[in-house]
Amino acid sequence: MKRSARSPAYFAMAVIFGLFVLFLYGPMIAIIVLSFQGPDGGLTFPMNGVSFHWFGELFKEQRVGDFKGSFLRSLCMALIVMILTVVISLSAGLAYRKPFRFAGAIFYVTVASLIVPSILITLGIGLMFDRLGLDAGWYTSGMGAHLTWTLPFGLLIMFAIFNRFDKSYEEAARDLGATPWQVLRFVIIPIIGPSLVGVGLFGFTLSFDEFARSLLSVGSRNTLPLEIFGMTTTVTTPTLYALGTLTTAVSFLIIGISFAIIAALERRRRQHGSDAGKGMV
Repeated sequence: MKRSARSPAYFAMAVIFGLFVLFLYGPMIAIIVLSFQGPDGGLTFPMNGVSFHWFGELFKEQRVGDFKGSFLRSLCMALIVMILTVVISLSAGLAYRKPFRFAGAIFYVTVASLIVPSILITLGIGLMFDRLGLDAGWYTSGMGAHLTWTLPFGLLIMFAIFNRFDKSYEEAARDLGATPWQVLRFVIIPIIGPSLVGVGLFGFTLSFDEFARSLLSVGSRNTLPLEIFGMTTTVTTPTLYALGTLTTAVSFLIIGISFAIIAALERRRRQHGSDAGKGMV
């Protein structure tokens, strides 16, 4: 049989998709390539040699900016926000499995932070700390601002997870004498473990590169997005590109670790299911 000819619409869509991919990843690829400029390289093509020189410059004392400090601050804050997002979202998801007073009001107040412009939220948090006489910092006001961004996503994901969760597993565990804590630890968390990893990944990535909600809430010590923004007008070397490559590598590393954990949890769950089936036989 002859293969059917491709329609013009197919080729048009292929071209549009190719242009979209180029538009999406082209600038990132260009920055990664330029970050490997030689010691005498500049900010544009053609490249003047190939080296890791500018990556070494990242962690040296800079005349302008603080690459190392801002990177470590953003990394620490993203990790803490990730943990808090998972814990609070899981707790909220468990709480919303049963009706309680003001459940609707709490839900809408939480989700409203997705609708309110980010600049207004960071402005409000900054003003509140100023009026209360408190010092704004990445570990206080900044972290609170980021949680207003990550928690709604985590809560919505947990709602979707528990809407399709089979409660018969919990009932079987209780019939066997398990306590509520044992049900949570040995039944619920192992089943929804991959989804919790996804919530954590959301929390980390949303916090790590957040700019608007950090602008007026982290105090005098910048996070990495703020530092990069401030340096776009002062840094005239490929050091900035090296920093972009490093942050991209960290993001992909976190994604890779998350997928590895999900695969390990799925493999462990299948193994336990297989062992249980053999035991019944």
